[in-house]
Amino acid sequence: MRMLHTMLRVGDLERSLSFYTDVLGMQLLRRKDYPSGRFTLAFVGYGPESDNTVLELTHNWDTNQYALGEGYGHIALGVDDIYGTCRMIADRGGRVVREPGPMKHGSTVIAFVEDPDGYKVELIQLSSRSDAA
Repeated sequence: MRMLHTMLRVGDLERSLSFYTDVLGMQLLRRKDYPSGRFTLAFVGYGPESDNTVLELTHNWDTNQYALGEGYGHIALGVDDIYGTCRMIADRGGRVVREPGPMKHGSTVIAFVEDPDGYKVELIQLSSRSDAA
């Protein structure tokens, strides 16, 4: 078994696709409208679904906003240069809501960004690099 995807419901599919592709650098892998169900599924990720876990963005045509609830945490992405990645995200119009730095009760360097629907995306420094660029 392997994990295939995580699904998020989004209020504005085009705005979300722009964030995940233009700001976070994912690729739109596939997209399909389901007129009888009045929804669209779009799959984005950093590589083909055959080799990578991806993100499914579900847009229900008659819903433009969702309450995130208390159970949702975040999506996590590993990055090689967390400081440069946060600068790039901000330069592309993304919202960095927690600047890079060590986590509160540890040494792992993390940051958080927020997508247009308010979902948090955690960035985790993958390499041993921990100095600010």
